[in-house]
Amino acid sequence: MNDLTGFQRDLLYVIAGADQPSGQDIKEEIEKYYSSDINHGRLYPNLDTIVNKELVEKGQLDRRTNYYAITESGEQEIVERREWESQYL
Repeated sequence: MNDLTGFQRDLLYVIAGADQPSGQDIKEEIEKYYSSDINHGRLYPNLDTIVNKELVEKGQLDRRTNYYAITESGEQEIVERREWESQYL
């Protein structure tokens, strides 16, 4: 996870905490945290990055809506990150 940006890590955490959220669901949650609008040009390329790194899988809910789900690799990355963080807190 050390090669992810902070924004990508935040996306990973949001996805891990939800049950197959859509891109719009993720956008709404991340906007609450950042207290600002997140445009599609920022959101979807970053989602694609974590999908390409196989931390998240992307599927289709319907013809227009994709969902995102954490993979085992993604869960493991979060566990390792939390362990690393805990030694400094």
